[in-house]
Amino acid sequence: MSWHDASVNDGRHPRIQSVSEEARVTPIELFCDLVFVFSLTQVTALMAGDLTGRGLTRGMLVLALLWWCWVGYAWLGNVVRADEGIARAAMFGAMAAMFVLALSVPEAFDDRSGGLSGPMVFAFAYLAVRLLHLGIFWLASGGDPGLRRQLLRFMPSVLGSTALLVVASQLHGGWQTLTWVTAVVADYVGTMLSGASGWRLNSASHFAERHGLILIVALGESIVAIGVGVGALPISGPIIVASVLGLTIAACLWWAYFDVVTLMGERVLRRSEGEERARLAGDAYTYLHMPMVAGIVLVALGLKKVIEFVGDGAHHELSDALAWLPLATLYGGAALYLLSLAAFKRRILRTLSVGRTAVAVLLLALIPAAAQLPALAALGLLAAVLIGLIVFEALRFSETRERVRHEEMSR
Repeated sequence: MSWHDASVNDGRHPRIQSVSEEARVTPIELFCDLVFVFSLTQVTALMAGDLTGRGLTRGMLVLALLWWCWVGYAWLGNVVRADEGIARAAMFGAMAAMFVLALSVPEAFDDRSGGLSGPMVFAFAYLAVRLLHLGIFWLASGGDPGLRRQLLRFMPSVLGSTALLVVASQLHGGWQTLTWVTAVVADYVGTMLSGASGWRLNSASHFAERHGLILIVALGESIVAIGVGVGALPISGPIIVASVLGLTIAACLWWAYFDVVTLMGERVLRRSEGEERARLAGDAYTYLHMPMVAGIVLVALGLKKVIEFVGDGAHHELSDALAWLPLATLYGGAALYLLSLAAFKRRILRTLSVGRTAVAVLLLALIPAAAQLPALAALGLLAAVLIGLIVFEALRFSETRERVRHEEMSR
């Protein structure tokens, strides 16, 4: 019996139902994504509270593990229906564990006095999220020996990374950070080394939509960061201008992905089959969407700092320049996002996105010059560059854009 015909039954109703090619994202998956929204705000707050090279490194390491949790359930929800049978209960369980994981982010490295050990809570909440994921996948693989073998190859990376997090919880300083790096490498590289032959991707449309929606979630967090940055400040002209510019930057990032790229990605993924489809999904979505989310989080952090800066008239003049590191997160985050989009397009279409790569390099080169400008002008410069990219692409590729956006998807 094939996987598409298989389900685990209790004799009356399927406890696990497979996903069809035409499946779309379910409401319970969107509901669970609310926890991921919270986890992103926690990561931004973690880095904002320690805006140093060490703080940024730690924030990106936490984000890498949170992403790995989320992406595991994106794959699971593409194999079994998340809103049916025991999968629904597992999703709620994972949501609870993910929420505890997000709550412990501020103490993921440094434990606060009193209460439980924050680093240990983080490690075991991470393990709970991953074990629930593996458990449902294992039940779903009952009629699919290839998937079950893949899970056996995948398990060492899950257990190994958690063990390293437990070890890291007992360390401090550079050794702790290095152990975290090793845990992330164990997860990502271990999964890569386990291959893709046994993974199943039943619905290209579901998988592409799932990743598109999580990018919207991340972009939404950047907008929340704008509001949080001015929450305690009286409304003023500079705050209004900075907020509108920040929203413009978020809109440009949205446009760069959702105008054409996401449509092309889904269509190419739909045309692929078997191991080729699983490998393409892993490369283009699982791995390359992570730096996109990281870029958005860095932009959100930069926006938060810029708006706090221009709104604090008691300590700063409008002519003052922003500190180098907040500016680097703002410009560097946008550059990382564009480079990730270019890599995504390269993997999907085998074409080089010269314009986006060039603009990403330009943004990095502009950081020293922007550091000499007033903070509001530096924000405006970033918005202007991104608007220029969007206008250029819309005019330069107008015919291709029209065809991609309005042609019927081949069935």
